[in-house]
Amino acid sequence: MHELSVIDDPAAAGVSLDPVRARLLAELAEPGSASSLAPKVGLARQKVNYHLRTLEQHGLIELVAQRRKGNMTERVMQATAASYVISPAALGAVAPDPGRAPDRLSARWLIAVAARTVREVGELLAGATSAGKRLATFAVDGEVRFASASDRAAFADELAQAVTALVGKYHDEGAEGGRRHRVVVAIHPESRGVDA
Repeated sequence: MHELSVIDDPAAAGVSLDPVRARLLAELAEPGSASSLAPKVGLARQKVNYHLRTLEQHGLIELVAQRRKGNMTERVMQATAASYVISPAALGAVAPDPGRAPDRLSARWLIAVAARTVREVGELLAGATSAGKRLATFAVDGEVRFASASDRAAFADELAQAVTALVGKYHDEGAEGGRRHRVVVAIHPESRGVDA
């Protein structure tokens, strides 16, 4: 089981969003069968089996064991990942695009950039996983409490200058065998309710 999987297929995204199937995915963090899952989700074994087959067809769960139980074979399934993220690629032409929301100070642009990051890193992760390799990434996540809007603006300006200087220092357009990397830095309020 992978720690995280990015869903980019529209049909698989739709299947994963069904409340019953999402619950089954959560339950299948540990291996289970239709018989063991039925009482947990309050459905008949046959109905659970139907949902499991749909999840399996879309690559969200996989067979991990089979065991004889009376005159039938019980299929033991497990989720293919501990958690899932739906890539904006599943939305096709209506997926967010930073090019369509060019105001870099808008929340829409930030969401479009985050969506592009999920799409691109998801594609890279899928490729690295199938090749049995690790994907080299780096992220910084922090928290800062500004005393005023002007302090926030000054911080954003200094941060932009520092990132621009670092990019200028290390970017080598003519580097033979070099590989481009995307740099994303974002600032947004926390969504913790009243104190945010």
